[in-house]
Amino acid sequence: MAKREVITVPGVSRPGSAFSAVVTATGRMVFVSGLLARDDSGKIVGKGDVAAQTRQICENLQRCMAAAGGSLADLTRLDVYVTDIAQREQVYAVRREFFPAEPPASTMVEVTAFTEADALVEINAIGVI
Repeated sequence: MAKREVITVPGVSRPGSAFSAVVTATGRMVFVSGLLARDDSGKIVGKGDVAAQTRQICENLQRCMAAAGGSLADLTRLDVYVTDIAQREQVYAVRREFFPAEPPASTMVEVTAFTEADALVEINAIGVI
C-alpha cells in the first residue's frame, strides 16, 4: 500500500496556490506522459479556453490514474506547461477542484507552442500507488 505525505518545511514559505512544496511517497511509481486537452476521439476541446482545457486534462489524468489502479490523491508531482503564464489563476482554480487538499508538488512554466496548435496547456504527472 502506498504512503503519501505532504511535508511542511520550517523556514520555507507554504505555497499559496494549488500545489505543495514537498511530497514524499513509497510504493509503485506511475508516470503519466504529457496530456493535452483531448477528448476520447483525440480532438482538442476547449479551444481558446484554458480552464476548459485544464479540466479536460484533469479528467483524463483521473482516468489514467484509475487505469493504473490509483487516483488523483496518489499523485506526487505535476508539471504544467502553458502558453500564457498570465492565465495561471484560471489553471489553479480548476486544479483546486481536483486537488482540494494536500495537492501534489508542482512546477508551471510558459512555453511557446505545443504539438497541437489549439492546445493552451499540457500536464504530465508522477504518482505512487
